[in-house]
Amino acid sequence: MPELLRMPEIAAATTSAVLAGWPVAVNTRFAAQDVIATVETDKAVVDVEAESDGVLLRTLVTEGTEVDVGTPIALLARADETVDDIDAALAALGVTAPDDAAATVAGNGTAPLDGVAPFLPDGRTRRFASPLARRMAGEAGLLVEDLAGTGPGGRIVRRDVEAALAQRVAHEEADVHDASPAALVPPAAAPAAAPAPEPATQPWTPTSRHAAAAVESAGERYTDQPLSRMRKAVAARLTESKATAPHFYLRGVARVDKLLELRADLNDGADVRVSVNDLLVKAVAKAHQAVPAMNVVWTGDAIRSFSGVDVAVAVATGSGLVTPVLTSVEARSITEIARSTQDFVARARDGRLQQSELEGGSVTVTNLGMYGVDEFAAILNPPQAAILAVGAAKQEAVVTDGRLEVATVLRVTLSVDHRPVDGATAAQWMSAFVGLLERPVRILS
Repeated sequence: MPELLRMPEIAAATTSAVLAGWPVAVNTRFAAQDVIATVETDKAVVDVEAESDGVLLRTLVTEGTEVDVGTPIALLARADETVDDIDAALAALGVTAPDDAAATVAGNGTAPLDGVAPFLPDGRTRRFASPLARRMAGEAGLLVEDLAGTGPGGRIVRRDVEAALAQRVAHEEADVHDASPAALVPPAAAPAAAPAPEPATQPWTPTSRHAAAAVESAGERYTDQPLSRMRKAVAARLTESKATAPHFYLRGVARVDKLLELRADLNDGADVRVSVNDLLVKAVAKAHQAVPAMNVVWTGDAIRSFSGVDVAVAVATGSGLVTPVLTSVEARSITEIARSTQDFVARARDGRLQQSELEGGSVTVTNLGMYGVDEFAAILNPPQAAILAVGAAKQEAVVTDGRLEVATVLRVTLSVDHRPVDGATAAQWMSAFVGLLERPVRILS
């Protein structure tokens, strides 16, 4: 008897996810643990593996569709099973489709489900796009079918969406300028004919179809940017954290001239470049080992302590902030930490992190020093007990043994959940951490 593949609950409290792709073609056999579907949450892309050998009879949801958890997304059969009437099998399982359920898209056997058609109403051919490009287009009010793809096989990728956004904004601002000669904002320059190569670190700004043009109201010009799924998730999580976790803050100042010298020595001729942040992450793990009472989380029923140190690293992407977790940092070399962090950053900005990589950890490191920020305080990432906010390393005048000197100084702020951690414990941790930065050879031991 065929069975339905339903949208899984990727993470706790997840109510929906986007069907990002079908790695297996219709009427194709697969083996147990093969990836048969790829789904996308607010922050990660997750592969759905087959529980046993089988065949994909029909997909019920098209790529790029947001689906509630538990909704049927495909019909599967055993590898040795023959199904003559797929529509009858669906009906027997309680899945009803419109009258045109037998319609297909490009011969892939995809059927509509509950009125959601897997083909375009005007008969246009569905365009293929990366999950990130599809999400960007949706948040900006663009139809991927209207875009020109420059990726492999004409696939629509991030740079294609950004080029379309730039062109649309230029046209809309030109329209506003033509209609209002007194407008203070000049029209934007037209984009280049050929898009530049797609850099991994290039930010993007989603713009709504209804909000891209400037709006004049009571003498003001403003633009409304609709909230993305990730932005809503981040807002809800941080609001809950601030409302439920009693934060307290400790500030530390470290002289890091020796730390910068150590980094320069490590990078001399090295294949993998070590950043200051990599050294800070390793120092956090060392400090957690020195003060194990900091290596905890609050569960609501208990204070959970860990033997290994897992550290989350905040990564800014075009659509929001994600915090992938480096596991067993205390046991990793600084080169391993650097390589893993670089991999996280690249995949985070392409929207390819796995959900499992975003879970766990007892502490997060967030660094705004590259933006010239001297110091700041961050909001806890529940259920973690602490988050370390790192500012810029700058030269300042300091006093040593009564003498005025110039040193490179780094300021950090530790936000702590007072439920599992007391002030004295956090103070011991900060002392250990600053000591490691000022005697950095111990970070590598």
